[in-house]
Amino acid sequence: MKLPPKNVDTQFEDFLQDLPPDLEETAREFKAFARARKVKSVHDLLRLVFLYAGLDQPLREVAATFALLDEPISDEGVKRRLLACGPWMRALLAEMLPTLPGNPNPVSEAVGNAVKGAAEATGLRFLALDGSTIEGPGAKGTWYRLHLGIDLVTLEFTHMKVTDKNTGESLDNFALKIGDVVLLDRGYNQPRKVVNLVRTGVDVVLRLNPHNMPQWDRDGKRLDLFQELRADPQAVQLSFPVLVGSPKDDERVEGWVHAYRLPPEQAAEARRRCRANAKKGRTPKEATLFLAGWVLVFTSLAPEVLSAEAVGELYRVRWQVELAFKRLKSVLNLDALRASLGGALAEVYLHGKLLYALALDRRARRLAEPVQGSLDGLRKMTWWRVWHLVQAQVGPMITGAAFWKTENWPACLKVLAERPRRRKLQRLPEQALRVWRMAAQLEGRLPAAMPLAAPALG
Repeated sequence: MKLPPKNVDTQFEDFLQDLPPDLEETAREFKAFARARKVKSVHDLLRLVFLYAGLDQPLREVAATFALLDEPISDEGVKRRLLACGPWMRALLAEMLPTLPGNPNPVSEAVGNAVKGAAEATGLRFLALDGSTIEGPGAKGTWYRLHLGIDLVTLEFTHMKVTDKNTGESLDNFALKIGDVVLLDRGYNQPRKVVNLVRTGVDVVLRLNPHNMPQWDRDGKRLDLFQELRADPQAVQLSFPVLVGSPKDDERVEGWVHAYRLPPEQAAEARRRCRANAKKGRTPKEATLFLAGWVLVFTSLAPEVLSAEAVGELYRVRWQVELAFKRLKSVLNLDALRASLGGALAEVYLHGKLLYALALDRRARRLAEPVQGSLDGLRKMTWWRVWHLVQAQVGPMITGAAFWKTENWPACLKVLAERPRRRKLQRLPEQALRVWRMAAQLEGRLPAAMPLAAPALG
């Protein structure tokens, strides 16, 4: 005997199980939901959000889908309800991400050493942090920036923050804790911020830009990596104990620079790009071209903790955060921003999309748990294809397509109807319609009593 399908509310509640349990309380706290009218519940409101931000339906299609499930609502009505959801979306997103204890302030070297000891006692957490731009369709230039962090063992999201285009990539965008080890690209060569971070017990593995991050030897003498590396033309890997910090103050922290020589073909390509990226009419300096043939990594982790070889291999794993950005943009269309730049609706879309991504990722992990997809063992899959399949599963749970009410189609089509506008929708010329009707009547496809003149369209 075939069991009847679940009702639509149960299916949508199944999708919502990966969201925080206090949806009702937070929706009222942030004034996203005040009273029931056409949108009768917090779950109805979340359906509007995920139709718009998760499934990328235009406002009119959101209204039409809702009309098939419940009762008619205009696209303007949907917009008004969504506009009230911005702060609530931000709060739900923060609640879904890991919460961290407060970090001590870097007040002295003694405090820094104590923090280091605590880090060793609590263990390490490897994170990849990065930022990426977000643009709407047809945009000329950056609209927003997304700052993302992932755990490099589980590949789960640890940080998600949306800022405007004027907020650059900075370590200030990430809340970190004692024992974290963060992998960073060249954009994070920010001496004072790196010093402050290391003093709080957070270690770094940073692709070094020696021009932006000055180095000194342990005796306080300025270190010239160009001269040091050129002195050993046969070396393929070299390491130097260093102090790093800003040249404008005396705040510095200890660390190590590990240098890895690129193979000849890769070094030649790196130097070609270096010349191509030089300002028009300028030739890169000899030192710049020489260093382009090396991968330089700074880390605050001692070689006793991670060897130079392990640091080099670890830094290459930073690529996983780039793949996470690609999943968000290619699988979930994060760049298909359905709102104007700077508007409250854009805030709802972006935070709603990230909330949808977290719910999708948690469902994917629950379904794929028996298969190894983390980096702490031999991997058997990537999350790319799993996301595709899970998104196909949750789409009908959000739209409720299997439970649309046939009797609601007239109301749905009324919502979808075109607005009055100066340029009318196309139609056939009346002479062509007359010829078509005559031929159709002769062939018996239209009754003979059908008028030959085309009726006026309302």
